[in-house]
Amino acid sequence: MKVLLVEDNMELAGSISSFLEKEGYLCEVSHTSKEAYDKLTTFQYDCVLLDITLPDGNGLELLQFMHQEKMDSCVLIISAKNSLDDKITGLEEGADDYLTKPFHLSELHARLRAIFRRKKLQGSNIVTFNEIMLNTDTLEASVNEIMLDVTPKEFDLLLYFLVNKNRVLSRQSIAAHLWGDYTDNLANFDFVYQHVKNLRKKIHAAAGTDYINTVYGLGYKFNTAAS
Repeated sequence: MKVLLVEDNMELAGSISSFLEKEGYLCEVSHTSKEAYDKLTTFQYDCVLLDITLPDGNGLELLQFMHQEKMDSCVLIISAKNSLDDKITGLEEGADDYLTKPFHLSELHARLRAIFRRKKLQGSNIVTFNEIMLNTDTLEASVNEIMLDVTPKEFDLLLYFLVNKNRVLSRQSIAAHLWGDYTDNLANFDFVYQHVKNLRKKIHAAAGTDYINTVYGLGYKFNTAAS
C-alpha cells in the first residue's frame, strides 16, 4: 500500500514513516500543505494520513481539494484536535476515519488496513479473480490453488493490477506506486518490465491465464476479457 503522510512534526513523521516502512508500506511524506498539494496533483496514493493543523494551511482544505478532484484515496485524519466538531467536519468532508493524537502505531496500522479493505477491497482481505487469489493479510498469492513464490514487490504489483482491472497503467505510474515518487525522474523503467515478466512467468507456471496485456507505448493492462 502506498501512503502519503501529511504531518508537519518532523519527529512524529519520521517515527510513523519508519514504522509503516517496516510493515511493508511505501510511505511518502509532506511536511506542509503546499508539498501535499504538489504530490497529490502529481502522484496517486492508496491512502492519505492527514494532519489538520499545518504551518501553511488547514488539512481540511486539502480534504476538500481531494473531494473536488474526485481522488479516490482513502483518508485517515490524524490530529491532536479531539473536538466533536472537527471529527464531524472531517468525516462529512470525505475522510474515512479519524484518529486522535497521541496514538499507538499498531492502532494506526490496524485502522489503515481496515479502511483500505473497506474502500478498495469490498471489505475483505481476500482478493480474487477467476483462478487468482491474494490474501492481503498473509501476503500470499495463489493460482489454481497453487501457491506462488512471489516477492513482496510482485505481490504488490499483482494487487495493483487487480485493484485497477481494465485500466491502462503506465510504467511510470507502476514504478511510482511500487518504488516511490522519486522514480518519476528516472530515465527509463526497464525494471518494471522485468518484474511484470517475472510475475507472468510465475502465473503461467501455475497454469494461469495471462491477463496482463502490454499496451505498446503506454504500459500494461490487466484485461479481464482475456478470461
